[in-house]
Amino acid sequence: MASIMIKKRGKVYQYAIEIAPVDGKRKWITKSGFKTKTEAQEEGSKALTEYLNAGVPFKECRISYSDYLDYWLENYCRVNLKYNTVEKYKYLIEKYIKPSLGMYRLSAITSVRLNMFISDLCEKYNYSRDYFRSILKVLKGTFRDACDIYGFLKYNPALTLRLPRIDKDKDDIKHLYTQDEIDIILKRFIDNESFTCAFLTSCFTGMRTGEVFALTWEDIDLEQGIITIKHNVYDKPKDEKGRWYIGKPKTLSGKRIVYISDTLRIALTNYKRKQEYYKRLFGRKYYKYHLEEVTNEYGKTIEYRIVQNTKEDTDILNLVFTKADGKYVGTDLTRQPFNIIHNELGIKKCRFYDLRGSYATKILKNGIEIRDVADLLGHKNIETTENYYISSTDASKMLATNAFEEMTHSEIIDKIIKYEI
Repeated sequence: MASIMIKKRGKVYQYAIEIAPVDGKRKWITKSGFKTKTEAQEEGSKALTEYLNAGVPFKECRISYSDYLDYWLENYCRVNLKYNTVEKYKYLIEKYIKPSLGMYRLSAITSVRLNMFISDLCEKYNYSRDYFRSILKVLKGTFRDACDIYGFLKYNPALTLRLPRIDKDKDDIKHLYTQDEIDIILKRFIDNESFTCAFLTSCFTGMRTGEVFALTWEDIDLEQGIITIKHNVYDKPKDEKGRWYIGKPKTLSGKRIVYISDTLRIALTNYKRKQEYYKRLFGRKYYKYHLEEVTNEYGKTIEYRIVQNTKEDTDILNLVFTKADGKYVGTDLTRQPFNIIHNELGIKKCRFYDLRGSYATKILKNGIEIRDVADLLGHKNIETTENYYISSTDASKMLATNAFEEMTHSEIIDKIIKYEI
């Protein structure tokens, strides 16, 4: 078995570790230059641990959970996750996890302490279960990777961590648009072509907000009646080149094709014609954009940013939803209209994103199979569609009750329920 031998060589110390023989010959790992015997012993122990773990470097377990969270964000999240997801995780970590658990040593945190943390959190804040589930996801992810990827821990204390039962009533943030509300909104913004056409695009396709505002005219085939969804737009802190970036859809299944209804085809066709009119009207003052590659330290393209053109010969990105003068403001195009929708029109707690859930709910209630609804929304699992995007209404519940009554109607039931004297 491998062991450590310490020798003094002149004024310094050396460790030597005998390892497995190769071709019948003895082999050693050695390193010299240590000032003290204790230093050589400590470094030799690390080298032995690395050797016994097939080359995986030894890592100190004295790291605080706070420092590990920073390490996890930088080395796992920023490499594997999308920008918006990383920013969301960072916010949850800074607001909730670090203040309560960050001061402890990573290796000292137990499952009991984690259960106390999540229980106290659910008791303190009146958030939805989905919000608490996001915090739990970050918590479990950090300990899973500390154990399985980085080797900081031998045991994962978050393995069996679950949310406690939450009895508090939470406001349902999902809004199911009625036809009256849609008509009122469109009538109020009848002169805002960009907003109304974007609104109708999400209304008739169930596309995510970022997918709608990432559309270019090359993505839309008006003749075939098809929209190819392959991009998502997101923002970062603003600099001299702006803040909007184009990335891949939220999930792999998010890349998909949706079909355009006759109503939406007419809307997009006429909107495109109006946009061409504005281009001629504004002439050289019309804003134009192109995509600029963003590379990492290895020269690999990791994302594209939307940059305003400064030269006439620059490639043009034919963005669909811009202001009349061509200025691109991304999803901010919905901000002012929804302030008016909430405060002037009195339609509270609705979002542009809720058009997606409204679309899913309505087509499902009209006989479309749940698997088809999931595919249209870009969901790999139908559970995601059922849990997050399908809402029931009083009208649909009543319809279901009446439908069941018709199916189970019989003469004997009619006779029994009279309970005649």
